Amino acid sequence: MEDQTKAAEAADSANLMTLTVTPRDAEGSARVLDLDGEVDVYTAPQLRTAIMEEVDQGTKHLLINLKRVGYMDSTGLGILIGGVKRLRESGGALLLIGPTPRIARIFEITGLNTIFNVYASEEEALAARAQ
Repeated sequence: MEDQTKAAEAADSANLMTLTVTPRDAEGSARVLDLDGEVDVYTAPQLRTAIMEEVDQGTKHLLINLKRVGYMDSTGLGILIGGVKRLRESGGALLLIGPTPRIARIFEITGLNTIFNVYASEEEALAARAQ
């Protein structure tokens, strides 16, 4: 019984440290990375790789969909800051869309809401990009 409990706890821990990154095309030449899960020290490298692949493929406008992100630590924030820098260097932009109130609060507390362009929806971000 104790082994089953330990196995269940390990499975729960593994589920907490998962992130799915799904790239897709958006309107115009923009690309979207749909994130699902947590962005932390364990999963942030996966996000970094996805962002760098987009930049290396010539993406200029990258939207990061945060609607399904329940947690983000400082490692995740660092990855996003690096993405902003890389895209700005190449004349592009990284836009954040749909953060939950919890994630939006992290950006406010850290002052990063002044660095990132944050939008409630993909449509809003694309409309702002077009202006």
